[in-house]
Amino acid sequence: MKKIRIAIQKSGRLNEDSLQILKDCGISVDNGKDQLKASSRNFPLEVFYLRNGDIPQYLRDGVVDIAIIGENVLIEKGNDISIVERLGFSKCKVSLAIPKSVKYKSVQDFQGKRIATSYPNTVEKYLETKGVKAELHIINGSVEIAPNIGLADAICDIVSSGSTLFKNNLKEVEVMLTSEAVLAVSPKITPENKDLLEKIRFRIQSVLLARQSKYVLLNAPNHKLNDILNLLPGMRSPTVLPLAEEGWSSVHTVINKDKFWEVIQELKKAGAEGILVCPIEKMVL
Repeated sequence: MKKIRIAIQKSGRLNEDSLQILKDCGISVDNGKDQLKASSRNFPLEVFYLRNGDIPQYLRDGVVDIAIIGENVLIEKGNDISIVERLGFSKCKVSLAIPKSVKYKSVQDFQGKRIATSYPNTVEKYLETKGVKAELHIINGSVEIAPNIGLADAICDIVSSGSTLFKNNLKEVEVMLTSEAVLAVSPKITPENKDLLEKIRFRIQSVLLARQSKYVLLNAPNHKLNDILNLLPGMRSPTVLPLAEEGWSSVHTVINKDKFWEVIQELKKAGAEGILVCPIEKMVL
């Protein structure tokens, strides 16, 4: 049977999150320690464990059909690679940072400065839009130490929590772009594997939608039912069922997790009781 080949990061947080979403999609991967390739037991899929920076070329050459990769890597090395799904995890920024002791006014302060980075294309394009020219030092690996040893005046790197910058006495001064994990596709993918890709996308979309939602059940006195229903967004409309106790109804609905606490508080004020909140494993519209 033909298998679709997917690349994921060899190690690190993106590796863990990528394997988790495949697992949530019902795809079991038999991956042992230090394996470079593994297969799924229950889906025609092969996983290639690669260095993040190498994945765009593997996609370009058709060695793999799809990949879960940081959008920032595609911006730097794979602008010609198509994104078919945004995955919402492994979010970060690509930013310019300088020593804490240095005063900063604007991006023009980088004129003629030395910047250490492993994202030269991203930095160059960003500074070009600002009319700034700087000297780039390409470093593969930890760039945070560069200002401390006199190699550079500033750095450009990924920023998640900012703790690494803080530990190295650096401060973030310019956010060039924001990034998240994405599902990218090879321009050489076959029609047969496009069908398998659509099956994977369907599962991923169901998982992502579920992650953004909460299933809510509550009891409502009938004389306050309309007020409570007006507060509920619902997928189409809430489900209302009569309770054994006369004058009461059970209401079932789905609430977006970003609006969850706000809606729950309003429901309580409107007279809802016995509110039960459940996670949703999969959600298909």
